[in-house]
Amino acid sequence: MKKSTFEKNGGYFVNGVAHMDCKITGEPVANVSTDIVSVIGSKAVQGRVGIPKEKTTRVKSGRPAGWHFMNEFVDKDGNVFYKGVEQPKLKGTLSPTKIKPAKKTSR
Repeated sequence: MKKSTFEKNGGYFVNGVAHMDCKITGEPVANVSTDIVSVIGSKAVQGRVGIPKEKTTRVKSGRPAGWHFMNEFVDKDGNVFYKGVEQPKLKGTLSPTKIKPAKKTSR
């Protein structure tokens, strides 16, 4: 009974694998369930949704990794931060924090 309903809806078998043509483009879609009525192929879905946009790269702030976890950090412009929170009253009163280069691990 399932086979006749599947074939009635436009499905067919090739080497025992259920196929059905896309209802938009007409391209064959393989490995479909015999319970379905129609199918939309991947090219038709991509045509409707559109090509995904490229990921944007993050703009670097020029501050070292983990600067917002430091008790006190002064950037090159003289902005003072205590635990990542800017202290505008102290701007320009302290010298910039010296950053130690990261230790390289050998593998």
